[in-house]
Amino acid sequence: MAVPRTMRHGSLCQIEIDMSLKLSNYEDTVRQLDIYYGLVKRQLLRHQSPITGMFPVLSTDREVASVRESVYCAAAIWSLHQAYRRIDDDRGKSYELGQSAVKCMRGILECWIKQAPRIELFKKNQCNKHALHCKFHLTTGAEVYNDEEYYHLQIDVVSLYLIFLVQMITSGLQIVYTQDEVAFVQNLVYYVERAYRTPDYGMWERGSKYNDGTPEIHASSIGMAKSALEAINGCNLFGEKGASWSVIYVDIDAHNRNRSIFETMLPRESSSKGVDASLIPTISFPAFATHEDVLCVETKANVIRRLKGRYGFKRFCRDGYKCMLEDTKKRYYRNGETKEFEGIECEWPLFYIFMIIDGVFKSHPEQIEEYQNLLKSKIKRDMNGDPVIPMYFFVHEDNIEFEKQENGSQMRLPSGEGSGVKGMFLWNQAMFVISQLLTAGLLHINELDPIRRYLPSYNRPRTAGRYSAFQQGTATDLVVQIVLIAESMRLQAMMATYGIQTQTPHEVEPVQIWSSRELVKVYKQLGVNSKLNLNGRPVRPIGALGTSKVYRVCGMTVLCYPLIFEVSEFYLYRDMALLIDDIKTELQFVGRYWRLSGRPTVCLLIREEHMRDPQFKEMLDLLAMLKKGYCDGMKVRIGRLQNLISSSCIEHLDFMNTVDTSEMTFQQFRQLEHEYIGYQSLTDVPRALQYTEDPKTFQLRTILRTCTIMQGAYDTG
Repeated sequence: MAVPRTMRHGSLCQIEIDMSLKLSNYEDTVRQLDIYYGLVKRQLLRHQSPITGMFPVLSTDREVASVRESVYCAAAIWSLHQAYRRIDDDRGKSYELGQSAVKCMRGILECWIKQAPRIELFKKNQCNKHALHCKFHLTTGAEVYNDEEYYHLQIDVVSLYLIFLVQMITSGLQIVYTQDEVAFVQNLVYYVERAYRTPDYGMWERGSKYNDGTPEIHASSIGMAKSALEAINGCNLFGEKGASWSVIYVDIDAHNRNRSIFETMLPRESSSKGVDASLIPTISFPAFATHEDVLCVETKANVIRRLKGRYGFKRFCRDGYKCMLEDTKKRYYRNGETKEFEGIECEWPLFYIFMIIDGVFKSHPEQIEEYQNLLKSKIKRDMNGDPVIPMYFFVHEDNIEFEKQENGSQMRLPSGEGSGVKGMFLWNQAMFVISQLLTAGLLHINELDPIRRYLPSYNRPRTAGRYSAFQQGTATDLVVQIVLIAESMRLQAMMATYGIQTQTPHEVEPVQIWSSRELVKVYKQLGVNSKLNLNGRPVRPIGALGTSKVYRVCGMTVLCYPLIFEVSEFYLYRDMALLIDDIKTELQFVGRYWRLSGRPTVCLLIREEHMRDPQFKEMLDLLAMLKKGYCDGMKVRIGRLQNLISSSCIEHLDFMNTVDTSEMTFQQFRQLEHEYIGYQSLTDVPRALQYTEDPKTFQLRTILRTCTIMQGAYDTG
């Protein structure tokens, strides 16, 4: 059937229109990207060290490089690299930008590797004296401040680095080159694992808000660490072409402790700071540390309500940094001095930019527009006509009393830092580039966040691999799988008479039942490097979540029983009521806080000494309840281990393939062997050893008892 001429002509016209639109959009995209390329070249790359690849805080600084500002500058350069990847003929700009980001990330890594002995000390004692430095010489990478001059213990900086390291590697950049560097990054994971219990100096480098040299637990540091652990778990540092030994492992129990402490602290930042602007990048880009909607909304609303101003956000209440009343000659404040800064704290436009980016990720156009308009009036121009954003805005000394009387009544002045007078504040400029690429549609959120941190774990794309991943989150109907292991065949036979089906260690073969202590011996080999004198994972116990995985290690399949079943001489170990309560608590804990793909599999041991206990009937009641499929409202499933493995969370400890295991021995749970296995009930179980008594002793005891009875009868008579 012939197509009418007019219809053919209309179709061709439509095609030509579509092509012209694509061409014009393409050309417009290239033109806009080239504008940002020029901006990045003049404002960021111009100040990147050609040797270390790092960046200073201010563009005028030629000596001190800051790790935090360097990471954000690298992120901005990398984001433009991601945007240019859409362009077929970019004339090498995408490659140049990508390699500039690589150089910066590698420069930080090399500076930290020089401090490898500090990590080993920090694993034993988390304190500022052993912390990795956050400031280095811009050209040589050497230390510039000692531990007394500057507080380097800022766990969020290391966590931030790990997050962007994973993001950039996932996008295709090659940052980590050797096995030594892999081992070092694994030790960086150990460095941040205990953020939940490590007082540090936080994002503002001062510790408590009283600025008296005291570190404290910061929610922002814990949240960053929690996000870093999630992001890097199972990440292959060599990218798609990586080996089995270039994979990073994370202790799921350490992650869970950081998560629970972080979400417990929100919306508060620390004991001295009720609210802090550092929580914005923690709950939003780049960390996305929590996806609990109520917590996110409450925390963000708290920050906006108490810290938002007409020129930016205050860092925290009574912050005296850069205030006109602050005595810059003194390192610490005197007792009660922070009261003088109330109401006249400096306002930082940096957090307007963070709110713009947050609006893009959360799809809040009204929030984007609001903060774009607020930011627009704060932008200055440098000699090239490029936009620059002042570091902060402050109340002039003449207006301080009026501002204290009526908050927000006085005009604030832009700082010399960032407005061109004393150089540009590179953190501001880096975040500005990212925000404008996003709002202009030149960069998609999936390109800025390739690992989809902005999505809840259960919505992230599933990655096929051999390693556990934080993907499914906690399902509302999560089933905790239970394997019952009897110590002997006669115990198994006795349990069967009560309808409780168990397996012996021989029956679950080739799967081996291990103590968690044996798993600690395996993990001790993770991150070991003789060149850097790194000893791998500290000897820390494996928690309830870690023992709920099935492990493949050294050609063996292993299931570990929890710490509650470890044999101990402590008297409470013999308390059956306590053991029953511990089992219930363990199952509830695992079911509530499981965050990995696959079901948790808990191994419950039943020993012969348990059945001799007078309260063993209560244990039978518990097992009968578990057999019905519930434990205090938690869904459970008892089954044979061979049937449960397919739905379990399986962790492949492939790093052991590179370890010499010839001198390593692993003890599995031993099965007791007995000639007689015919116990049929609890009353058939011997409760005490048989013993013989001397006849003379027996006669004497009988005579004494008779005399006692007669004496009692005489007294009552």
